Amino acid sequence: MKRIAVQLAIPVALGLVIGGVLAFQAGSSNGIDQVALGVPLATTPPAAVTAAPVKTVANNVSCDLIVPANPLSAQGLATPYQLTGTHGMSPARSGCEMTNAAKLGAFVQATILDPTTGALSVYDPLVVTKGTKPAVVPRVPAIPANAVVTIDFGFNGKDLYQVGATPTTLADASCVNGQAGSIFGQVSFCNGINFFAAVRKAERAGLLKVPSAGTSDKITQSGGSKGTGKACPVTRNFEVADQSSANNVTTEYLLNPLTGQTAQATTANAGNIAGAQTLASRSDNTMLDLFLDPVLGCTPFQAPDLANNSQLTTSQALDEILAGAQQPKIAALMPENDQILLNGHGQFDATKTNLYREELGQAPISGQTNSASDPQMYCQNLVDIQTPFLKANSELLATSQSPKVAVADNLLTFMANELRTAFTNLGCQHFGLTNPVTITRNRAGVAVAASFDTSVQTASGT
Repeated sequence: MKRIAVQLAIPVALGLVIGGVLAFQAGSSNGIDQVALGVPLATTPPAAVTAAPVKTVANNVSCDLIVPANPLSAQGLATPYQLTGTHGMSPARSGCEMTNAAKLGAFVQATILDPTTGALSVYDPLVVTKGTKPAVVPRVPAIPANAVVTIDFGFNGKDLYQVGATPTTLADASCVNGQAGSIFGQVSFCNGINFFAAVRKAERAGLLKVPSAGTSDKITQSGGSKGTGKACPVTRNFEVADQSSANNVTTEYLLNPLTGQTAQATTANAGNIAGAQTLASRSDNTMLDLFLDPVLGCTPFQAPDLANNSQLTTSQALDEILAGAQQPKIAALMPENDQILLNGHGQFDATKTNLYREELGQAPISGQTNSASDPQMYCQNLVDIQTPFLKANSELLATSQSPKVAVADNLLTFMANELRTAFTNLGCQHFGLTNPVTITRNRAGVAVAASFDTSVQTASGT
């Protein structure tokens, strides 16, 4: 049977697979930092269309994102975040514009829990280029007075600095981003620890009933006793994890290409903005929810989108709630050797790893979790579980669209390329393992074929 007996409702997501993608592209491990702003921010009128072009700083990879006051409140959720350059650079000079979202776009996603009823909902706060107004003003969502909200952030550049609209904005919203001098990377969080604590409490009280991940007859069993058979994968499955088992939001925005203004990705907005283009973050969660689940005959965990007439939608936090409730016996938790979790000296950092895990409801480092997700075992399980999964399901995966057509020509070659890259980025070769994936590329560098060595491997030091 399928995971949840509902249809995936993503009204504008087809832009990802019909050529409307502006921002779903590959990138390096990216950084997000935070700083409080001492005075309220004034919005200046957008530049005239006929204004002379401003010379952009070449190769800039960093931006500021101005977080509105009280971001966990209903009004804060509806107040647009503002993308701009660092160190006082303008959006135009820095390239930190949502029209440049493929390189430097920022994305925000809120998941909301009603602790009284256990009901979940999603709201994607809008990001605009500083100095512009929304193409459509966001409506203030109706949320319970005692709602518990988590906010996740994603970025398509390298370093995104969260700037509080007031000196206490970030602290008041429990925003975290790593450690001093050692930021996380492409994502950061606000209030995740409190949110997942409330989720677990609602589950224990029987208020929140997380659906089964389900099974699908389309899935070919693989991996022997280590595999999960025909179970639909969740983010913590080694069948689908790469170097990060939880990475980035599923948020989409709409861009009016004539004005450079953005709007929330709703059915109404898509119909009212002529020529609207879809912007999306670079996201492993989007790959799972929008590309892999459908081809496997599975459905992601969904909740009403408060910005889109309560149509069902996905979120990073929903993916983690499902993964926590339906965690596989060999669970892929964020590993210490993920580059975004290394300290400022490139060394393993248990404290930083645990902080990241907590923001997504994952268990901290312990003897139990290390049995599957310490650096050596994470590499070993990635090789011994995902490689046979890709080979066994290769024909099916090859029928699906690649999330990044400039990287791979179908979903199989995309996932194979991700596995090969993850092996190297995690340093798995240092644990006596051999990369199990061979990629064939065309003249443009696009992966067009893959072969797999499914020999069982054992990491040294295990």
